[in-house]
Amino acid sequence: MSLAERYPLLHRPTRWEWGGLDVQFSTEIPADELVTNVHVVCFAGAEIVLCRDARDFWLVPGGTREAGESIDACVRRELREEAGARPIGPIHRIGAHHATSDLPEPYLPWQPHPHKAWLWCTADVVVDSAPTNPDDGEQILEVRTVPFDEAIRLSATDGDHMAELVRLAIELHR
Repeated sequence: MSLAERYPLLHRPTRWEWGGLDVQFSTEIPADELVTNVHVVCFAGAEIVLCRDARDFWLVPGGTREAGESIDACVRRELREEAGARPIGPIHRIGAHHATSDLPEPYLPWQPHPHKAWLWCTADVVVDSAPTNPDDGEQILEVRTVPFDEAIRLSATDGDHMAELVRLAIELHR
């Protein structure tokens, strides 16, 4: 059975109205210059790190790349900002939401347009500080490491595809 058959919600074409985006998940890794956002399913031993934001959503840490920022630097910055975490091993790219925007201009001037990608990664991490919560980022209220089953359940608060994304990350991490 293919990944798309095992994870149908994750792989179905989707509209992200909030960004004017038509998206499609794939395990095909995009070219670095197309990546505008990076998110990481973080493994802390036998548990997954999740962050609860002010909307009461449970998120995997990640966010928007800054101008000229490498993917690795973005991962490290976002992990510190949202989870108070740092990688203790390699960062593995597992897939991406490939997106096409119907907006007239890019979200930020340095981003590619109209085609872009949200990169999904996994990493082993240690949570060793509080989130820095910069003013221009999501405001994280709580960081937890939770067992895999609970991570799957809680991550669904951030969209119906997220539970499947976390399940895929667990499968690929093993």
